Amino acid sequence: MSCHFALVKIPWRLRMAAAQREVWTGTELRRLLAEKAGLELSSASVSALFTKEPSQVKMTTLAALCTALECTPNDLIEVDTTSVERPVTPPRPVADLPQAASARGRSMPPL
Repeated sequence: MSCHFALVKIPWRLRMAAAQREVWTGTELRRLLAEKAGLELSSASVSALFTKEPSQVKMTTLAALCTALECTPNDLIEVDTTSVERPVTPPRPVADLPQAASARGRSMPPL
């Protein structure tokens, strides 16, 4: 089965979420992460999160940011799924699926 997906843009809104909570610098954010969420990040890591759009974020970091800023993941990222293309190959008809494996009454495990 072949699936093709368009490049999905996921805007990183950490700076906006922080500003709405009057957190203006990476230093302030780093302090909040340590105090409220128990996450110690380097100054460089916090600066990168604050100033760049990351290609990936650990779930634990996302949770810590939400705890520190008292927000939800929706405040930090915006996922637009409308540009995702549907699979090129249609799903197989039900008739193609395997039947019961034996007369003992056991069926095949799910695919």
